[in-house]
Amino acid sequence: MFIDIRVSPAFYEPINQDPDREAMRHQVLNIHKNGTAPLEHIFNQMKCAGLTMLGLHPIDYTSVIGCPVVANEEIRTLADLAPDRFIGFASVDPLDQEAPDKLEDAFSRLKLRGLSLHTGRPGYWPDDACMEPLYEICERFQKPVMFHAGLSWEPGAQTKYCVPLAFEPVAVKHPKLKLCLGQFGWPYVRETAMLMVKYENVYADTGALYFDNAGEFYTQTFTKDIPLTWIDRSLRHQVMFASGNPRFEQIRMAEAIQTLGFRDSTLELICGKNALEFLGGLA
Repeated sequence: MFIDIRVSPAFYEPINQDPDREAMRHQVLNIHKNGTAPLEHIFNQMKCAGLTMLGLHPIDYTSVIGCPVVANEEIRTLADLAPDRFIGFASVDPLDQEAPDKLEDAFSRLKLRGLSLHTGRPGYWPDDACMEPLYEICERFQKPVMFHAGLSWEPGAQTKYCVPLAFEPVAVKHPKLKLCLGQFGWPYVRETAMLMVKYENVYADTGALYFDNAGEFYTQTFTKDIPLTWIDRSLRHQVMFASGNPRFEQIRMAEAIQTLGFRDSTLELICGKNALEFLGGLA
């Protein structure tokens, strides 16, 4: 099984019947050159990349733009269209007073598999008081949390809220809550590795590509910025493959992770087994 744990379905055709809503997504996410993708195209892309499942992430910026960019209900719609291929995550805006109720609904009624958050926009710290009710709900439902960490190209997103060290208080206070730092916290990959080696509930995904091409960027990040052996020997149970598609090209990202030189057993963990452990299975 080969799982891409973090994909944005913002431009999937079934949830883009409203041109104004689609235009809003282009502006808010700062993604402009992609087309609207029918599911057949998504499945063909998965086949070319060798992927079996995608983790679909919504995003809620209600306090900034007045509505979610991609709603939890839309994720449920997509997951129902292809339950053997799509893993649906939830999102809420912690600055929205209704966020706890919305998250309860996402887990209880919509049966979504985890919480996806971007602290850099609208701008809050991972250990702000407004976060505690959300963490408590995640713990009660035994759901993990995936954060955007490190650089974001979204307009108005501030990196200071996304540096890896900002997530340490959450790892300390909630040791049973599984946390994932997206993009391996790039450019703070050593800080991310430091948190992972200290806290077994901290994971990271590989959905980063900010310079060059996938092969060159992965080589720089995972063999030079940090030695490949750090993952292959010590962090192999806490890394999950992600492409960050559509911002980054999924097929080349999948190829790049498999040609870095990891042991086969490590690749099995990164490309699927760790995601299953993070999610608590697929049931």
